[in-house]
Amino acid sequence: MMQWPGAYCNTKQSCCYPKTGKPKADFGIHGLWPNYNDGSWPLNCDPDSGFDKSQIRELMSSMNEKWPSLSCPSSNGSRFWSHEWEKHGTCAESELDQREYFETALNLKEKINLLQILKDADIEPDDGFYSLNSISEAIKKGTGFTPGIECNKDSAHNSQLYQVYMCVDTSGTNLIECPILPRTKCVSDIQFPKF
Repeated sequence: MMQWPGAYCNTKQSCCYPKTGKPKADFGIHGLWPNYNDGSWPLNCDPDSGFDKSQIRELMSSMNEKWPSLSCPSSNGSRFWSHEWEKHGTCAESELDQREYFETALNLKEKINLLQILKDADIEPDDGFYSLNSISEAIKKGTGFTPGIECNKDSAHNSQLYQVYMCVDTSGTNLIECPILPRTKCVSDIQFPKF
């Protein structure tokens, strides 16, 4: 799941930039979530496996850049990463240990350059409105697979591009067609807000 920071920040609750500063205008990782084929998902699978920052020390600069936390108060990302590991990562422990979990998500972000894919289709984060179908088709053309697209609303109640959901196999390396896409709250034309 990748998230557009402009849509996260452009809501009533607003956002706080990480302590490392404003992230660049690019999709950031939200998480890597194990799912069952019926669309449901396991959660909090191993309460004894706590987040251990020392295991991802060499990944920190990439984590800060590609997996920033925009929640308030401003933070260094550890709370966000810890939440993602404990809630979702522990459910993939049979395939990926903690370091591999974060590394896999970073590698997928590298592999799927959503912003470039959309720009190649003349879909820019310029506060303009684009058809949901054109965004979906551009991502499908760029990746070979149908995305799930999630929207949220800004304070003026515009539906905006918020998150893009792609599915991968159990190794976490190969994109696959999602067995079930998440339900969308998008309207037919959505805003791609500036950041």
